Amino acid sequence: MAQIKQVGPGRKTNGTIDGITYVTRNGVTYARSTPTMPASVYKTPEAKKRQAIFKMVQMHMKLHLRTIKQTFTPSGNGTPSNRYYSLNGKALTQALAALAERYVAGEDVTIDDVEQAICDYATEHPKSIHIAAKSGYNHVFLTGPWPDTITLNALIGDSTVIIIVAENGTTTTINADGTVSTGSGSTVNGSGSGGSSTGSGSTVNGSGSGGSSTGSGSNTGGGEPNPEGGSNSDE
Repeated sequence: MAQIKQVGPGRKTNGTIDGITYVTRNGVTYARSTPTMPASVYKTPEAKKRQAIFKMVQMHMKLHLRTIKQTFTPSGNGTPSNRYYSLNGKALTQALAALAERYVAGEDVTIDDVEQAICDYATEHPKSIHIAAKSGYNHVFLTGPWPDTITLNALIGDSTVIIIVAENGTTTTINADGTVSTGSGSTVNGSGSGGSSTGSGSTVNGSGSGGSSTGSGSNTGGGEPNPEGGSNSDE
């Protein structure tokens, strides 16, 4: 894939022009040849199964997108969701294989079914699905149902970040000194001793002692599959 700085007179940076697809990630635009496949290729049983898995992975990632944005450090020009999928794609495919066959056979599949299948797989393979891969902290793996809290332990020192999973938009943070704060958005706070945080948007704070953070902002990111629709890939 080639990196480009401008596309056509209108500077279009997303979409397809004359068989070339343009995608912008983090302000950088890439171009690649648009794949052309006969329609029959997408109608084979294996193709339908792959499409079903793709759809279910999107459902799963969309459900946990707020948490993924907090617990994954992207690689290069990718996003937290790209990183999540690059680490977990193979395991998720295996976890959802049987469910995909049921879907292709005409059964209804809900997000609860998807989460249960992933939970069952993670229980049997507790080191296969990452739920946190943040720079400076140990990786965390799914070992059953998606947890209510995710604790990140620093690779160096004794700093700890505890993230309260809140997909409904209300975030609660437990600080290192035991105090509790709530806010709107995604707030992560960690400190050796003492600390508090309030915020709207996405804030990351860490300090040796007495740390605090207040901020507003947000992250957006897709994945491969993109939980917001379509598909992306890290380059």
